[in-house]
Amino acid sequence: MEEKTRFKAYKIIMLVILVAFITFLLTSIGMYQYFLNKNMPISSLVGDNSDIQETLSRYKNILNKYYLGDVDEEKLKEGAIKGYIEALGDPYTEYISKEDMKDYLEDTMGNFIGIGIYMVENTKEDKIQVLAPIKNSPAEKAGILPGDFIISVDGVEYKGSEMSVASSKIKGKEESSVTIEILRGTETKTFEIEREKIIVNPVEGKILENNIGYIVFSSFDENTAEDFKNQFEELKSQGIKSLIIDLRNNGGGIVQEALKIADYFVEKGEVLLYEIDKNNNEEVKKAKEDKIIDMPVIILTNENSASSSEILAGCLKDLGKAKIVGTKTFGKGIIQNILTLPDGSGLKVTTEKYLTPKKAEINEKGIEPDEVVELPDTVKSVLSVEEKDDTQLKKAIEMLK
Repeated sequence: MEEKTRFKAYKIIMLVILVAFITFLLTSIGMYQYFLNKNMPISSLVGDNSDIQETLSRYKNILNKYYLGDVDEEKLKEGAIKGYIEALGDPYTEYISKEDMKDYLEDTMGNFIGIGIYMVENTKEDKIQVLAPIKNSPAEKAGILPGDFIISVDGVEYKGSEMSVASSKIKGKEESSVTIEILRGTETKTFEIEREKIIVNPVEGKILENNIGYIVFSSFDENTAEDFKNQFEELKSQGIKSLIIDLRNNGGGIVQEALKIADYFVEKGEVLLYEIDKNNNEEVKKAKEDKIIDMPVIILTNENSASSSEILAGCLKDLGKAKIVGTKTFGKGIIQNILTLPDGSGLKVTTEKYLTPKKAEINEKGIEPDEVVELPDTVKSVLSVEEKDDTQLKKAIEMLK
């Protein structure tokens, strides 16, 4: 009897243990399945071989299902587009939001409200770099110099890849102020600058010794070629015998304006430029008008002479119409087009590379001067150099005498 009781108790204990084990096992399987289900839906939602639209749609489903906060669809869409474009790795191809397009087009045409600076994305440093302040602009009067890095605008830091956004923040209402923090060497400086309406009228001229004409402009904007022609004809009426074109710190602009100026120097039908697209199709740009300038010409360049400046300098050098004095140019030999999308946003996209009339590559190579001349170390900026210290200008004058 005692033995039966012990056996019965043993069976009960074993049953309890077995039930506990089964419960543990089922619970373990359930927990495993739970974690499996928490992880598996992502791969099933995203998939491995879907196009970008399908993939983004699946990620959207994940966020809608799991994300704790609110989802702003417009911000997500804009961020996705920007990331998609930036992943190309081309610093000149960029998405421009609907809000920024108006400002961007005004910049291109040469009229805007801001502080008056030309900027470039320094991809090596991932910083926004001042190419040059516009002459007599609030930026120049405040003391902004070529080469300065813009670190922040109104207390918000920006990287080089965020140049378009920073540019839109620098602009604003007329007579309002913006605070710019810049890095100059190892020194950080802060400037509070009042915005003004900037009307870029870049073409200026004067007569130097020995009846040498001098024309300078800081960008190729709408009507620059016509302004250049008018300035030349004014100087010619005063008896100039040769000409210096100063493209130092000229960051470029509208390619067609550079081609129009080149047209003034060459015979109708001569090749000015080759444009090559992604399929290696070649478009030849030729002079359309009879030349109106026939005299010795020197072009001044430096490391900040870029894009359309290089088109003009490279063309006239190759065709034997001008000598180049100064330092090697920037090396931007690719062309961007601005496409306006149906929602009002835009895409600035690199569409062609260009070659000089002798089919020399410019991109990442630049134009080599005929005479390499550096400015003295004591000169901080070509914008503020006095004529007596301007070794590049003096060399050009010497060559034209």
